[in-house]
Order: sequence, then C-alpha cells, then structure tokens
Amino acid sequence: MFLRWLKEYLGVTIGVILTAVGLDAFLVPAKIAAGGLSGVATILYHIANLPVGLTMLVMNIPLFIWSTVRLGWRFTVNSVYGTVALSVFVDLLAPYLPLLTEDLLLASLYGGVLMGIGLGLVFRFNGTTGGTELLAAILRSYTGTNIGLLLFIIDGLVVLWAGIVFRSAELAMYALVTIFLTAWIIDLVIEGFSTAKAFMIVTKKADAISAAIIKDLDRSATAWKAKGMYTGKEQEVLISVVGRTEVSRLKDIVKKEDPAAFIILANVHEVLGEGFKELRNEK
Repeated sequence: MFLRWLKEYLGVTIGVILTAVGLDAFLVPAKIAAGGLSGVATILYHIANLPVGLTMLVMNIPLFIWSTVRLGWRFTVNSVYGTVALSVFVDLLAPYLPLLTEDLLLASLYGGVLMGIGLGLVFRFNGTTGGTELLAAILRSYTGTNIGLLLFIIDGLVVLWAGIVFRSAELAMYALVTIFLTAWIIDLVIEGFSTAKAFMIVTKKADAISAAIIKDLDRSATAWKAKGMYTGKEQEVLISVVGRTEVSRLKDIVKKEDPAAFIILANVHEVLGEGFKELRNEK
C-alpha cells in the first residue's frame, strides 16, 4: 500500500513539473493563454505582473471551499496536492528556464505537448490539478451538464478573454491549437499508445480461421454465437488481438479461409494479459 501511494505521488510530481515547464518555457512567455486557470494566470501576469503560480493557487482556494461544501471533502482533498505542487513549481522554475523560442507556433506546440504529457501523468496516477476541472465538476452537480462540454465552454471564454486583452486573434488561435493538442496528448498518456489491433471477424468458418491464427501467428481467438439480423442466419464471431506487424498476415488468413467473412479492425490502446503486457497487481 505504501509503495502504491509513493508511486502515485511520484507520478503526480513528475507530471506537475512537466506541466510547469510547459507553462514557464513556452506558453506564458508567448502570451498563449490555453484555457483554464493557468490561462487566466497568464493573462494577469502580462497585464498586472502577478506571479503565475501564486495566482493559480489563490484562484483555487475558493474552488476548494466550494467543492468541499458541494461535493464533500474526499473529492476536494484529491485535488490539493497536485494543485499546490503545480503552483509551487511554476513559480519556482520560472527564473531558471530560458526563453527557448519566440516562434508562436513552436511555443504552442511544445507547450501543448509538455502540458499534455504532464497532465496525462497526473491523471494517470489518480491526481488532479484543480482549476477548471474542479469548477466543471462543481457546475455539473448543479446542472447535470457533461463535464467535457463545461470545460470546453470555460476554456473558450478564457481564450476569448485573452484575445480581447492582448488584442490578437492570432494568439487566441494558437491557444486553441494548444488546447486541442494538450487534450490529445492527455488521452494518449492515459490510454497508452496504440500497440495492437483488435479483429472482430463474422464468419461461417470460425474453426478454420482460429486454427490458422493459433498455428501461423501463435495467437489465440475467442468465439461466440451470433445471428445476422438481415439474413436471419446464425454465424460465429471471432475476436483476436494481434500486434501491428501481424495485421496483414491475419487478413490473409481470413481471406484464404473465408473470403465472404466480415471484418472489423480497431486500434487497441492497451492490452493486458498473456502475449502482451503483464497484468500486475499494484496493491
């Protein structure tokens, strides 16, 4: 239990450091307010010279209080460490990080990638950084609106404000690039990179195809009975997960054994079990 706790806090810490570097080295100097409280803090830094980290922390305090009243202290306490750590590292690292680029596109891309990796690690290790995620959760308890939609609205308002304050539609557009890139990278970090492909095969020759998969690919397959609603006929459905280098070989097997088969091919972000990544007990 202690090792799991230590692993989670170490993962969250690494994540907030990467997020802080993305802000300090790229987004804040370039005036790219990519939504959230960090975006608000970026705007206030440039118009009032307020420290970004401290501003983020101060803005989070009323959210913590509101969250505790509305959602309970257990929900709030999970956000405290990540929020405080991010605020501290943003102000702590800022004086030591050089200006790496003055190109707005590079700043938006590299800042978005670092923030995406950092926040993805924070979320993957069961942490949060408060901010608009916390605000969205609170608002959802009142309205029932989807959190993703609420985050989109909040981030959109921050970007719009930045465009008005900085008098630059271009900066607002770069901020949107950063937001979308950050969200995409977060999903990659949480779900894992696509390293396998899942085949769903509707066929009348499940035994022949599965035998060839086992013999030629050293993989396995799972079959279940299904009924085609258009034809009314019963067939079998095979599901088999293979590596990317084996996709063409499995297609050839299906084509050879049953040219009339119906195939659905999908990306699999993470596969746990025999033949792939080991399923470990982290407790």
